[in-house]
Amino acid sequence: MLQAAGVGTGDEVIVPAYGNPEVAEAVVQTGAAPVFADIDPDTYCVDPAHVAACVSERTAAVVAVHRFGHRADLQRLKGLTQRHGLFLMEQGESRLPFEEVGRRRAYAAYLNGRLSGLRTPVAGEGHTYQQYVVRVPGNGRPDRDAFARALRSKGVECSVPVKTPVHRMPAFRRDVELPETERAADETLALPLDAELSKRQMQRVVSACNALGGLLQPAF
Repeated sequence: MLQAAGVGTGDEVIVPAYGNPEVAEAVVQTGAAPVFADIDPDTYCVDPAHVAACVSERTAAVVAVHRFGHRADLQRLKGLTQRHGLFLMEQGESRLPFEEVGRRRAYAAYLNGRLSGLRTPVAGEGHTYQQYVVRVPGNGRPDRDAFARALRSKGVECSVPVKTPVHRMPAFRRDVELPETERAADETLALPLDAELSKRQMQRVVSACNALGGLLQPAF
């Protein structure tokens, strides 16, 4: 898409740093330079306000990535890119069957109502819960990692959705301030949310998480 739009050497493309490096890699393959924008802390998608701050005379395009079942704010991004004459491109997630989305939303509602000590996902409009991503409060990455290890020891599978933001990877390292991106990388944890999970299995997730309240005390 970037090549078809004529993006190339000397251009800049604004992309999110929270996620996989494939978007930045695609930008580099065209000869352009990726410029990393911060994210909205609720949706984990690129923040239109920070995108606006990143626009320069060399900016040619903006890439919006939909994340964890949240949709990027395309309405604001379209307004921004139209004002500046930029291309707006999307990277979507695989579509889930309607029935599976319904089950995932029901499971997410169950977890949201019973988990304590964790920051549960913001149930924005159209959220499909591709992943159920929570925030572990405390000292960031050390506490999040300790919480994850404790959950796994109790037989609850969990994963860190983004271990290293793209702007911190050696191939793309940039000296930019992206506080929400870095905070999300340090605090986020994906809990199991398979459409086939039984209620008993969901109860096990809740019990294991809530039993670890001692790990969730904020630092003073």
